[in-house]
Amino acid sequence: MVNPAEAPPRASLADYLAAERTLLAWIRTGLALMGFGFVLARFALFLKELHLMQNGQSLESSGFSLWAGTGLIATGVIVNVFAGWHHLRVVKRLARGENASPHSTIVSVGVAFLLGLIGLAMAIYLVSVRDSAHSQTTNSKEPSMSVSTQNGIVSVASNHSVDETVEKLKGILQAKGVTLFALVDHSGEAEKVGMTMPPTKLLIFGSPKAGTPLMQAAPSIAIDLPLKILVAADGEGKVWVSYNSAEYLAERHGLPHELLQNIGVVKTLAEKAAE
Repeated sequence: MVNPAEAPPRASLADYLAAERTLLAWIRTGLALMGFGFVLARFALFLKELHLMQNGQSLESSGFSLWAGTGLIATGVIVNVFAGWHHLRVVKRLARGENASPHSTIVSVGVAFLLGLIGLAMAIYLVSVRDSAHSQTTNSKEPSMSVSTQNGIVSVASNHSVDETVEKLKGILQAKGVTLFALVDHSGEAEKVGMTMPPTKLLIFGSPKAGTPLMQAAPSIAIDLPLKILVAADGEGKVWVSYNSAEYLAERHGLPHELLQNIGVVKTLAEKAAE
């Protein structure tokens, strides 16, 4: 028989409470990692929206913040699972009357180094995003601008003459399979009646496949369809490519948001023709 005097001493309540405090501390660490990971994963979206509001153009993202944030969330889950497993081991050892082994600092130091590396990577990422945004702003020869916030007309400066811009736009339309319904030479018609005006040409184009759903949803948009792009020179000889913004047309005719892409192509066409 085992002598009761030789039985291992039972752990005190203070030992159990200490183990529980350690468990809760690790749980808080895991939750903090997951919360920070979620914020980091959404950080790129915040930067893109901020840049869009400030500069009127979207900022390309490398996807770094998404992967880094997802990695942090996974790390938080692993930390919580490890904390629960380690706590169960400690409680069993205490129940057997064994002394808990000295707590290893490898995990704590590893998490600290991981956060330090992620912080450094984020600092580098922010610098690169800033340089990229600055480069986009600098390389933009002439940003798109609304002539009026009420009529919805957007004008983009072209790097070519009116005729060159028109030919380039016709080539883009043909390559994309978009039908060019008409090319109205306003300046040419003015010349026929003995009047002069800067070169001004209007391209009318579209696709029944894209336009029909728009008119089914909002019949009044037929007034503004087919889509139009105006290529004209101003009094100083500067050539502008102008069009009705998709957002303005959607608001004017009450188009459903999901159909906005059917007319949003006009912006891409105008910018490519002006390049």
